[in-house]
Amino acid sequence: MRSIAFLLSLVLLGGCASSKNAPDFRTQPSRASAARVSQREPTYKHVVAADHLIASQAGLEMLKKGGNAVDAAVATSFALSVVRPYSCGIGGGGFMLIHLKQHPRIKGLPRTIALDYREVAPSWATPDFFETNPQCRDDPDASTRGAHAVAIPGTVAGLLYALETYGTLPRDVVLAPAIRAAEEGYAVDADYIRATKSPRVTGAPKTPIFDEFRSTYLKQGAMAEGTTLKQPGQAAALRLIARDGVKAFYSGEIAAEIRKILKQGGADVSAAELAAYRPRELAPIVGTYQGKRVFAFPPPSSGGIVLVQTLGMIDARRAEFDSYDYLSSAQTHFLTEAFKHGFADRARFLADPATTEIPTLELTSASNTRELASRIDMNRVQPIESYGSRLPGSESSPKDGGTSHLSVVDSFGNAVACTETINLSFGSLVCVPRFGFVLNDQMDDFTTRRGKPNAFGLRQDDRNLPAPGKQPLSSMCPTILLTEDRDNAPVELVVGGSGGPWIITGTIQVLLDSVTYGLPASKAVAQPRIHHQWKPDTLRIEPEIADSREKVGAKEQTVRAGLEARGQSLKLGKSECVIQAIRRSPSMPGRFEAGSDPRKGGEPAGE
Repeated sequence: MRSIAFLLSLVLLGGCASSKNAPDFRTQPSRASAARVSQREPTYKHVVAADHLIASQAGLEMLKKGGNAVDAAVATSFALSVVRPYSCGIGGGGFMLIHLKQHPRIKGLPRTIALDYREVAPSWATPDFFETNPQCRDDPDASTRGAHAVAIPGTVAGLLYALETYGTLPRDVVLAPAIRAAEEGYAVDADYIRATKSPRVTGAPKTPIFDEFRSTYLKQGAMAEGTTLKQPGQAAALRLIARDGVKAFYSGEIAAEIRKILKQGGADVSAAELAAYRPRELAPIVGTYQGKRVFAFPPPSSGGIVLVQTLGMIDARRAEFDSYDYLSSAQTHFLTEAFKHGFADRARFLADPATTEIPTLELTSASNTRELASRIDMNRVQPIESYGSRLPGSESSPKDGGTSHLSVVDSFGNAVACTETINLSFGSLVCVPRFGFVLNDQMDDFTTRRGKPNAFGLRQDDRNLPAPGKQPLSSMCPTILLTEDRDNAPVELVVGGSGGPWIITGTIQVLLDSVTYGLPASKAVAQPRIHHQWKPDTLRIEPEIADSREKVGAKEQTVRAGLEARGQSLKLGKSECVIQAIRRSPSMPGRFEAGSDPRKGGEPAGE
């Protein structure tokens, strides 16, 4: 894999001709020059971009069998449960954004569906549970490790609902690649080993509830890069799911083992509440950007609202934004200030829409994003509490881990953007006996302790306190763009990522790189990035951006100096998000480019 710095140097020195001076992306490449670069990019009639090649190939196998994008996405997700067990899996949950253009059984297309199969809080999860329960009160890790960290999983119910409702292939065919990978095994890579070195993994207490996890996924400390990992337990679970469907997981043998291990850790989950889990279809958020239709995910995802708001702020000051050099201090400052507004609204307004009224239309309206954009001062940062929308209720107080994203397009015009999670790396570190898959630690995405940040440093409103059957707020951000602002326009971009709150800002930047600046998909996902989430008031920035030089009048300075002069507080470090994107080729009609972020070692698969 080429380093990010090397990729950046290629872009800066000659990735694409500028609309003014060739060849320099920093002055915004023209569409024609982007097309010339795309001719050197591999293109596909149908393609899957996931963060592991085995998973991408599982999806491609479905496309080659005549399946559609949903078949491919479901096969890819089940395979990711095997090959990225620290990121996602059948013990977690997710969001699937489906754009359906053609289907042999469904009429009234095109249609876009937001399928929500986020985990839900168990019946024991009262708002003050983590602050009052003797087992959790004095344990700061109670919401991230062990039985009380686990919310009721939704992935299996969501994937099978998607397959049976919008797919075209049989269940056993779609699960076959994942079962094969679990039984035959695969060589673990550098990213897997990185996840096993996490302090929360290595520092887990030596208690029996974590024994199976250590044995299966750490090999009792003997796991090394290149080690073949076989998962006969998960293969057995997948075979049961392939045979019996949803009931195998939620009311059969697997459900019994889930309840058993959770009870061992003191968390009593009833058979009835497991069996009652249902995914839900939601209406996507619909916006526009540069004349293109944007489909984004609604709450309980916060990603869609922040993304549409940010794009709206850019469009509101389009001429000014277009005058900024690419990756300059001016462009970076504008994006940072827009992110602050979006994340302030995330903290104050967003939660599970089933239990809380969310002003989605007001937050994403053109009038509101214009008002937010008007408050961005290009010379100075603002007082931290001044960010966010001025709507009723706004006075209330407010590391890539266990998440994975996949993008799919098929030759029928359909597309899927799917983000799934078990929250932090290896989730709760609790494995289900006999079946070996990891359970999530999604309870930490609630406001488990008032006024205190979660594991990602996010401060959230009391609207996000846990309650039985409630879904926690999420940062996942699956997104689909069409070439024009009409329902039957072709798919332009399918994008999303992993990395906690970095998902939102990373997805936005890859969207901008692909659509506004014309970078090919493989280069867009590899670009250095920034992140700001309102609180803490710190701009996280990759050194390749901070240390690059720019001209300001007759002077030359670093981007870091330009940002600090405006009052931004910088922290240098690597990006914590991993993005997968598929972009329509600007030069090859009916073909697509695909990019899997090199930060995690994924590769797309297509033909």
